[in-house]
Amino acid sequence: MRELDHSRPAATVATIVVRDGAYLLVEETTRKGLRLNQPAGHLESGETIAAAAVRETLEETGFRVTPTALVGIYRWHAPDNGVTFIRFAFAADVVAHEPARPLDAGIVRALWLPYDELIAQRARHRSPLVLRCVDDYRAGRRQPLDLVTELP
Repeated sequence: MRELDHSRPAATVATIVVRDGAYLLVEETTRKGLRLNQPAGHLESGETIAAAAVRETLEETGFRVTPTALVGIYRWHAPDNGVTFIRFAFAADVVAHEPARPLDAGIVRALWLPYDELIAQRARHRSPLVLRCVDDYRAGRRQPLDLVTELP
């Protein structure tokens, strides 16, 4: 796990992927034990925000996705470590699956959960962003991808 600079926000990305009424999540090892999260991670230097979401989803789940919309931009201050996160959450569609692909370190497995089970597992969510992003997606929040301007 990378060390974060607490003096400035960390830019992160996440994807909301739905198949047959179930949401793609990861079960990951954290300092607080096994937690559930969307495929998510940090923006790397030199990559676009949408490309980071595609990369993180592939690395954490083995699913190749294509972003279809921006669901929202979220700011959350983690009380346990003092880090502020800025999350760009994208709706995305699956285009391929690589089941033999090794998953990122710390990722136990990728899983599909229906909404009611996601609610039932709320105590295991990595952060309040997990449910908030899904709820915004379910409410129809979608912004065009070009809302995020990427300059070369």
